[in-house]
Amino acid sequence: MSENTVEIAAPRTRVFEVLADPDAYAEWVVGADRIRAADDGWPAPTNRVYHSTGAGPVHVDDSTEVVECEPPERLVLLARLGPLGTFRVELVLAERGDATEVTMWEKPVDGISRFAGPVGDAVGTLRNSLSLRKLTRRWIASTPPTT
Repeated sequence: MSENTVEIAAPRTRVFEVLADPDAYAEWVVGADRIRAADDGWPAPTNRVYHSTGAGPVHVDDSTEVVECEPPERLVLLARLGPLGTFRVELVLAERGDATEVTMWEKPVDGISRFAGPVGDAVGTLRNSLSLRKLTRRWIASTPPTT
């Protein structure tokens, strides 16, 4: 299992808006190249975002399903990544003054990643660290400058 935390200089309602935007998913999730479609009710439970995942010429069309959604505090997903398997991803947003602390946990549920052990955990930790950095940049890019 991997665990990562980042602090974003924004209220958690605004950070959750990025998580709730299916079009933004590929902008902050490392490995997701593009969004093919999303259910109209995203991020309500059982709704999915349909993405292509991969690098270079190798791509897999798959989906991520919402398991639980408690705006603006928590989002639990089942991310399907082709032959790598399915991962339970939990994002928890906590207020820290004017900022939001986002903690992301990821655990393989099925597929070959369940057997990767410490190496798989290290890869997941690195990937999720990069994803949270991208989430932070996505927030900064979507925020108009104050005057």
